[in-house]
Amino acid sequence: MSEYPLPGTHVFGALSDPTRRTIVDWLAVEESGTATALADRLPMSRQAVARHLLELEKAGIVVPRKSGRETRFSLRVEPLSDAADWLVSRASLWDRSLGRLKQQLES
Repeated sequence: MSEYPLPGTHVFGALSDPTRRTIVDWLAVEESGTATALADRLPMSRQAVARHLLELEKAGIVVPRKSGRETRFSLRVEPLSDAADWLVSRASLWDRSLGRLKQQLES
């Protein structure tokens, strides 16, 4: 393993879970939401949703904001955009490598 983590490593880890991807999708549409509102839409407890939100927060994907007695979570697109940019940059490298491999196999 490299001593330097890949850009977006925490983002990719957080998004590796389908429930967290569902939460991100929901927050992208709703703009913000509470763990209670999310739990109403998912087949899990509020506490389970809160644990998923904590992982998304650690990755910088969501930002908590106190609103009265509840905490509202909003989506931050910057970490997602940075991870997507990294994937795009790698894709062009992979395409070139595969193109060279194809040329070698054909010759």
